[in-house]
Amino acid sequence: MKNIIFYLVLIVGLIGCKNESSDSSETGKEVETVQVIPIQTPKGEFKVWTKRVGDNPTMKVLLLHGGPGMTHEQYGNFDEYLPQEGIEFIWYDQLGSAHSDQPEDSSLWTIERFVDEVEQVRKALGLNKDNFYLLGQSWGGMLGMEYAFRHQENLKGLIICNMMSSLDEYEKYAKEVLGPQMPAEVFAEIMEIEKNMDFENPRYMELLEVHHYPQHVLRMPAGQWPEEINRMMTQVNPDVYIYMQGYSEFGITPGASLEGWDVREKLKTITVPTLVVGGSHDTMDPKHMEWMSKQMGNGRFLLCPNGSHLSQYDDPSHFFPGIIKFIKDVDSGSF
Repeated sequence: MKNIIFYLVLIVGLIGCKNESSDSSETGKEVETVQVIPIQTPKGEFKVWTKRVGDNPTMKVLLLHGGPGMTHEQYGNFDEYLPQEGIEFIWYDQLGSAHSDQPEDSSLWTIERFVDEVEQVRKALGLNKDNFYLLGQSWGGMLGMEYAFRHQENLKGLIICNMMSSLDEYEKYAKEVLGPQMPAEVFAEIMEIEKNMDFENPRYMELLEVHHYPQHVLRMPAGQWPEEINRMMTQVNPDVYIYMQGYSEFGITPGASLEGWDVREKLKTITVPTLVVGGSHDTMDPKHMEWMSKQMGNGRFLLCPNGSHLSQYDDPSHFFPGIIKFIKDVDSGSF
């Protein structure tokens, strides 16, 4: 069955994927080191791919990509900003994504198993409470929160980007705020398609690529999307994405495994220094994300006024200075 991911591939075009070397390489002054990490799961051992950029003993940022089933190239422009500030970061493809193993077993696609995977990756990379910053965007932000609920004693700082703490509230925002910003007849047609679960209908993506994606996902015409985002879209694992998220762009498809996810009442248990990042034009409600930051014992909110869901690309002038300041404030003890 066709799905939303395959339609996205049509939008960005079929672009060849870049092969990654398993050896250390040097870009300018920064050393990039690939480490393939074996992880244990209820279905046996698999391998996940990481690439470390830079080397800092007290500021190491592990990046959790979105989706689920997207890739590390969501953060393809981080090497233009963090290395010059002396901040080490680690690209990472979660199990089922891009350079990592892609087992065909839906029993592996649970929040609990992904949290355990992140913990195994942390140990393998030598990350700890004295150096470990965890940054997640969208699904990665959800996974970052879930990791913090279980293992925040290992964190130095947490960065949650473009993710709300309730999927029901996300759906409400999408349908009551973002949808009505479209021409009435366009939104009505989209809702009719969703009501009928007719996601094979090409009109669904035809309407979204004009009236939704350039406004709320990445604020530039699809033909001008960065090369790494185009590459990412050709590598998405639809099996993981659909099983957990479903097909809808206005909520979670009924029956998807993330349906009903809501951790609003648990946010107060996060006491580690936390930065919550939102965009004014995001698919996620920036007011909700600001509220999230106030529920945590040591929260800070960063608004990207020109940003959407991928604020690192359409509002880098606010996104990167904000996260860099947070990391350095925590590192210096001035947070």
